[in-house]
Amino acid sequence: MKYAEIPPHAPTLMESTRAIGYSIEAAIADIIDNSIAAGASTVDIDFFPIGESYIAVLDNGCGMDQDELIHAMQYGSQSPLDRRDENDLGRYGLGMKTASLSQCRVLTVLSQKQGKLSGCQWNLDHVRDVGTWSLILLEQNDMVALPCFSKIQSLTNGTLVVWQELDKFAVGEHDMADAFSRKMTNIREHISLVFHRYLSGEAGIKKLEIRMNNLPVTAQDPFLIKKSTQLMDEETIIVRGEKVKIKPFILPHTSKLTQKELKALGGKEGLRKQQGFYIYRNKRLLIWGTWFRLMRQGDLSKLARVQVDIPNSLDDLWTLDIKKSTAIPPEEVKQNLAVVIEKISEGSKRTWTYRGKRETRDDIVHVWNRMISRDGGIYYEVNPDHLLVNSIVEKYPDLQLPMENLLQQISLSLPLNSLYIDLTNDEKLASDNDSVANDIIALAKTIVLASHTENEKNKMFEALKLSEPFCSYIEELDLAKERGEFGDK
Repeated sequence: MKYAEIPPHAPTLMESTRAIGYSIEAAIADIIDNSIAAGASTVDIDFFPIGESYIAVLDNGCGMDQDELIHAMQYGSQSPLDRRDENDLGRYGLGMKTASLSQCRVLTVLSQKQGKLSGCQWNLDHVRDVGTWSLILLEQNDMVALPCFSKIQSLTNGTLVVWQELDKFAVGEHDMADAFSRKMTNIREHISLVFHRYLSGEAGIKKLEIRMNNLPVTAQDPFLIKKSTQLMDEETIIVRGEKVKIKPFILPHTSKLTQKELKALGGKEGLRKQQGFYIYRNKRLLIWGTWFRLMRQGDLSKLARVQVDIPNSLDDLWTLDIKKSTAIPPEEVKQNLAVVIEKISEGSKRTWTYRGKRETRDDIVHVWNRMISRDGGIYYEVNPDHLLVNSIVEKYPDLQLPMENLLQQISLSLPLNSLYIDLTNDEKLASDNDSVANDIIALAKTIVLASHTENEKNKMFEALKLSEPFCSYIEELDLAKERGEFGDK
């Protein structure tokens, strides 16, 4: 048996790996992964769109000496089969190179370790000209001319990554400055979500400060843990001796959220598209907004989100890709996730249906009745037995027939299509604001005070609390009663 060594042709492979499919925000995130693995507490990202534009990422991590830096610049510098440190966010030994060169033609890395500076550079034009894996080792005079040199020089330990000749970044752009501004916004939103647990300083991990052009990036918590989000029972799955932790959340109803919170939670796609599992590898968000085909995305489940923590020791089971943007759960995990889905989808449905009020019984007198026709279709009718309807008919018997005709006309004219559009757009409905609560209390006072005796008033007051829309404002009604607004004080 004979063997032939056929190493890949450097110019061809390096140009080909540029097409792996990195977005600019995913590429930046990959560089930040290396900063976290190096134990950095700060990361500064500088964008310079004018003249010879560049993007630079500087961290204060442990840094590398020249041998370590050359090894880090090698394609496939670490095997995905090797066991990594539990805090290592890398995987294939390709991230820094493929992520960077997906956006630029010149990648330069300067690293300071214990006050000694080293520098290396991949220049795709140089590799094309020489036809080999020719890494440029920088001398001191080469480094001085680089962007942000003074910043890396001022550190005892740290690493600077510089992207120049941003050919991919500029594709299809007429105004480079405008492109930078727009993409910086996307990058900020992306890293504020992907690294939100590091930015917020969660227990068990080192807090990270990220700045973009000197402006701090704030954490975007997709679960709104600090704002009345329902945390359901946590579960732990043991896979190959390792723990996979599952933590389900039900977001507050949209009526409880500000417009800023709604926008942050839904992003460009809206709440409906962001529901599902949020997969974290070593507390770094990988993918989100998917049920892994275990359930369809629906409007009644759009408040459900599930945090799933996986260790890097199970990467092979989750088929993690180079960009760390795809992870498919193994079958034994899927089975457990299916059970979780059933619980949380019901919780989300209940939260959405009852405007954030948790209901343990359904003896409420509804304004609208949900009906099923003979052919299985669903329609809604105004409840003819509602307390308000009965009180009017009792007081004005001659209005019974006109009232029935009016209610039937209202039921037939319900604008279901318009309601669906408004609800799926995550817009805050006017019926959820404070002024409506005042109108409800005023209406309740009118009804209660129409009763003659104190006993009748109390009975009517309690009956209203079991009827829509009053049942959604029980606290407000009780406070008004304590103030004597219902005539019993």
